[in-house]
Amino acid sequence: MMIEDLKVVLKVAEFRSITAAANSLGMRTATASAAVKRVEQSLGGELFVRTTRQLRLSTAGEKYLPQCEQALQMLEQARQNIRADQGTIEGELRIAVSSDLGRNCLLPWVDEFMTEHPGLSLRVNISDSNIDFYRDSVDMALRYGSPSDAGLYGFQICHVPTLLCATPAYLAQRGQPKHPQDLVSHNGLFYQLQDIPHDTWTFTRDDQQFKIKMSGDRVSNDGDLVRRWCVAGKGIAVKSCLDMADDLLSGRVVNVMPQFRPRVTELWLICPSRQSITPAMRLLRDHLQRKCAERLNALVEQKILPKHALD
Repeated sequence: MMIEDLKVVLKVAEFRSITAAANSLGMRTATASAAVKRVEQSLGGELFVRTTRQLRLSTAGEKYLPQCEQALQMLEQARQNIRADQGTIEGELRIAVSSDLGRNCLLPWVDEFMTEHPGLSLRVNISDSNIDFYRDSVDMALRYGSPSDAGLYGFQICHVPTLLCATPAYLAQRGQPKHPQDLVSHNGLFYQLQDIPHDTWTFTRDDQQFKIKMSGDRVSNDGDLVRRWCVAGKGIAVKSCLDMADDLLSGRVVNVMPQFRPRVTELWLICPSRQSITPAMRLLRDHLQRKCAERLNALVEQKILPKHALD
């Protein structure tokens, strides 16, 4: 069984179509179909159930293909380890990242990383939805919050305070809140996940906690759109200080009620398994840790964040 045939089979599983897989790989449909047949003959069973309208994984395919994916990852990792020992970092980085973090932080940082390592190529999946490493064909995900699945492996990049943000113009018009209770008269801008708006905001001061049910006229499942509304002065939002760092440092938005702290989250680089980690991924982890530290320290130096907020 040839490795190239296995790659074709995995592409067919990803697209649920031999024709789409062939187009993605730049080959004829007949060539891709022949590769699938060779693998199935080698295994002695069908990996796909074919009908006139669709193609889906068979029971054998559901069991075998994840193992196939893992085997190919291990082979690729071995190849990259050898190249790394020779001082060469190459290969494709396939990373998933949330919309706001991806557009406003990750992309320029990864561009810089690839300039340092010209043998790399990049595929970015920008989405605020949860990532399925097998279905979505990515090798790692940069996400807020620690991995919830015990089967995943991750690197913590940094602690990330969230802030209550608004423009000076919005505050001049609607008033400067002094206490979380004052927010009931303000227009909230809400992020929505799985059709549930995050419209109950929690703040902490000393050991006291304050929960406020907000109202507002804008909700989106795209975090970057919520940021854009905030920068446009449409309302007040709770956002990651990393996502808003450029806006905060430029003065386009300000940290509102800094004495009352929203939650602190964590930024993690998550991988499907420890075995899937390559030298390039480790170098990217180190690069992201440095860039996040620079961004957070700049917020502290400008007194937008108190130093203890990063503890």
